[in-house]
Amino acid sequence: MSSTMTDELKATLDSARKSWIGSANDAQCDFPIQNLPFGVFSSDRAGDPGSANARVGVAIGDLVADLAVLHEAGLLRLPVNARQDVFARPALNDFIALGRDAWRSVRVQLSSLFARETATLRDDTALRERAFVKLADARLHLPVQIPGYTDFYSSKEHATNVGSMFRDPKNALLPNWSEMPIGYNGRASSVVVSGTPVRRPNGQLKLPDQERPVFGACRKLDIELETGFVVGRGNALGEPIACEDAEDHIFGMVLLNDWSARDIQQWEYVPLGPFNAKTFATTISPWVVTLDALEPFRVAQPAQEPQPLEYLRHEGHHAFDVALEVRLRPEGAQEATTIARTNFRHMYWSMAQQLAHHTVAGCNTRVGDLMGSGTISGPTPDSFGSLLELTWNAKHPLELKSGGTRGFIEDGDELALAGWCQGDGYRVGFGTCVGKILPALK
Repeated sequence: MSSTMTDELKATLDSARKSWIGSANDAQCDFPIQNLPFGVFSSDRAGDPGSANARVGVAIGDLVADLAVLHEAGLLRLPVNARQDVFARPALNDFIALGRDAWRSVRVQLSSLFARETATLRDDTALRERAFVKLADARLHLPVQIPGYTDFYSSKEHATNVGSMFRDPKNALLPNWSEMPIGYNGRASSVVVSGTPVRRPNGQLKLPDQERPVFGACRKLDIELETGFVVGRGNALGEPIACEDAEDHIFGMVLLNDWSARDIQQWEYVPLGPFNAKTFATTISPWVVTLDALEPFRVAQPAQEPQPLEYLRHEGHHAFDVALEVRLRPEGAQEATTIARTNFRHMYWSMAQQLAHHTVAGCNTRVGDLMGSGTISGPTPDSFGSLLELTWNAKHPLELKSGGTRGFIEDGDELALAGWCQGDGYRVGFGTCVGKILPALK
């Protein structure tokens, strides 16, 4: 555990801590008192103005705590220079901009407020009714306003699989891959929150038996199982972030599905990389899990060979033991099929290294910037993070529980990503990241 953590902050991670909110003590609950992820929500309950009043909340058990109500009631303190409506905003950016000390302070206060032995809110029935909304009744919104989005390519297993499939298996990795985190600048405007339908894209397709491309709907639509991190503290133009300091600039993590049109991408990506194959949608989960909540699950990342250049070196452990799953449910099916199980700990390049490399040339980052990990694949065939790999470009279709097979995604399919860290009698979860595919426009 990080030595910079205070005793109060360490107490929020105690596996023995329980909440007076009974559902938060369920061993399978994604949102126990040890988690407390931040998001933005609204609701349609009586007296609530609904989506016009989207505001900051924290997930706890099967409830969402309205931080604006708790602050107005005097139960949450903010820095003296903070705008007093920071929790009544439709995005987390203003809260995040208060800095890490403020994030940690609010998390400590909430942990104490929700602890089983604290009567302040527990015994105030009227305030509880105002301060909580059932998670099932909440409308969850994109948690941050995203100024910029970058997607990396940091799983060695994934890069090796793709390189083997489309190039020479003996030279699957390009020479630069092991020297730096490879990435590209994506499209922030098409990042959507979980539950938003995704329309199959149209584009240019180069068919093997055709001399020129044709225009039409993507035929090889895929998911990319990823996580993403949200920048919590930016850097000035021309001033890189040191690798050792990079985690201090990260607010937290989300699940991320960087939908991919493989056939469009195969034709367009040379020489400048993905464009329309990735710009049509990227889905993220609505809850941002803080790095502090993930601290007990910190593990060593894979060995890096060759040793990275000096600006990409950091001491200690910088991976996290996050179990990840992909579930596919065809339209009309009662049950989803889990098609992949993997873990974030397999990532070759860490989040700190990604951020350090992103800024080393002088690029400035801003509060709310989103950085995707790249597809997360493990070492076994059932741990691959994309259908491209799971079916080896549709050569080996997957069998579904509901009947039928899949090489790539079909219209009406619903894809759900799930992720969690398993503790002693509790789990720190991310919830789910869900999207359903609509037909392409004619």
